[in-house]
Amino acid sequence: MPLKGFRISTLLLHFVLIIGACIMALPFVWMLLSSLKDLSQVFVVPPKWIPDPFVWTNFRDSLTALPFGRAYLNSLYINVIVVLCQLITCSMAAYAFAKIKFPLREPLFVMFLATMMVPGQVTIIPLYLMFKNIGWLDSHLAIIIPSALLNAFGVFLLRQFFRGIPKDMEEASIVDGAGRLTIYAKIMLPLIKPALSALGIFTFLGMWNNFFNPLIFLNSPEKFTVPMMLNLYRGMYSTDWTLMMAGASIALIPVLIVYVIGQRYIIEGVTLSGIKG
Repeated sequence: MPLKGFRISTLLLHFVLIIGACIMALPFVWMLLSSLKDLSQVFVVPPKWIPDPFVWTNFRDSLTALPFGRAYLNSLYINVIVVLCQLITCSMAAYAFAKIKFPLREPLFVMFLATMMVPGQVTIIPLYLMFKNIGWLDSHLAIIIPSALLNAFGVFLLRQFFRGIPKDMEEASIVDGAGRLTIYAKIMLPLIKPALSALGIFTFLGMWNNFFNPLIFLNSPEKFTVPMMLNLYRGMYSTDWTLMMAGASIALIPVLIVYVIGQRYIIEGVTLSGIKG
C-alpha cells in the first residue's frame, strides 16, 4: 500500500541500505577519531570513541616524522601517468576488438580476458627477474609500465561501450573519407566519455591503494608511495597507531575527492556498458 508516494518495500530497502552504509562507515570513523587521540586512548576497553583531549598535532607529526610529502608526490605522478596510459591503450584495444574485423579476433579477445583469471602473485616472480635483468628494480618504471600497458578489465569495459555505438556513424565517416585513426579520435572517443571516466576513476583508486607491487619492487624510502610510507609507522617492537591513523586520514583525501566527483560517471559508465553489450 503506497505511503505518501513510496511503497513500504521501498522504505524498507532504503532503511537496510542506510544501516549497511553506517556499518561500512564505522571503520573510517574510528580511523579519523583515532587520529585525534593520544596513544593511550586508542585501545581502551571499553572503546572510547570521542578523543579527550583532541590531539590535532598528530596530523603535523605524521607529515614530519617521515617524508610523507615525497610519498604523496610519488603516488600522484605515478597515478596520473598510469591513468592516462590506460585510457589510451585500453580505448585503442577496445576499439579494435569492437569495430575492426581481423583474423582470430574473438579467440584473441577471449585469451586476453583470460588473463584476468591469473592472480598477480603468480606472475610477480617472472616480473621481478625480468626487471632485475633490465635494471628496473627500485624504480617507478617497474610499477608504471605493467599497469599502464595491460588492463583486461578496462578493454572489456570500453569494448562493451564501443559495441553499442551504431555502425551507421562509422560507415558515414568512412564514406566522407575519414581514416581509422580519425574515426577513433574524433568520433568514437567523445561518445564513450562516461566509460572513460569510470575506467580512469577505477584505475586511480586501484593504483593509489596499491601496496603489493611497490613492496616487491621498491627499496629506497624516497621512492615509496603512500601505502608504503604508512607501513613505515610499524616498528619492530611497537606501532605508532595515532600517527598511522593520521597519515591514513590524509591519504584518504584524494580518494574521497575523486570518488565524490566521479560517482555519477562510475554508475553511468558501468550501467551503460552493461546495457549496450
